[in-house]
Amino acid sequence: MKKTLVAVFVLAAFSLALVASVDATGNGAPSGAHYNLNIIGVPKEKTADMTGDNGRRIFVPLWGKTKILLTEGEFGVLDANGTDGTAKFQLPNPDADGDGTTSYSVYARALGKPGGKATMQSCYTFEGDEWCAVDFVGGVDPITLESSKGPSKFENVSKDLLYVDVCYAWDAGTDGVLGTEDDVCTDVEQVPLFGDETLGYLWDYDNQGLKLAQLRFYEVPTVTGW
Repeated sequence: MKKTLVAVFVLAAFSLALVASVDATGNGAPSGAHYNLNIIGVPKEKTADMTGDNGRRIFVPLWGKTKILLTEGEFGVLDANGTDGTAKFQLPNPDADGDGTTSYSVYARALGKPGGKATMQSCYTFEGDEWCAVDFVGGVDPITLESSKGPSKFENVSKDLLYVDVCYAWDAGTDGVLGTEDDVCTDVEQVPLFGDETLGYLWDYDNQGLKLAQLRFYEVPTVTGW
């Protein structure tokens, strides 16, 4: 079965000198300074080595899945070539004290020709297995980014992309055997990225023809309700 800081924030992480405002702009995002990340869908695989690439973009297949591996630190792209199946992105711990309120927020929108879309969700790895929220009842569904006619609006996706749903306890279900499709998660917890040092973290990006997904990270809090 596939197992699929408000705290003071270091402005250097954004490489910007301004503080974002909570006032929304016409595109739905807050106004002010932010870190921008573009996820670009391309029809052909890239062959150039983009390890250590500090451009603010990641290339992914126009059709298919990419795992964007996440590490803790200042915002930055560590591997921009996701056309080979994996890319790497670095970002700060969004909720260091685990109180359910983020120190920064992420907003997302889809751009490009109408009709393309992609789903995206936070996942984690543990002892070699990969788990996503869809793997158990109670997990948060993936977000869908879809390009359409008219102005494209940003949505706050902090709860979806800055936390993972972690199952800490399983029940064998009706068949009485752990490790089968019948297993039921009995203890789901919402954990911020890098909140559990025993886990690895990633975004699962499933592209279905979307040429551009844009993520913006602002130094404004989001109360997630967790």
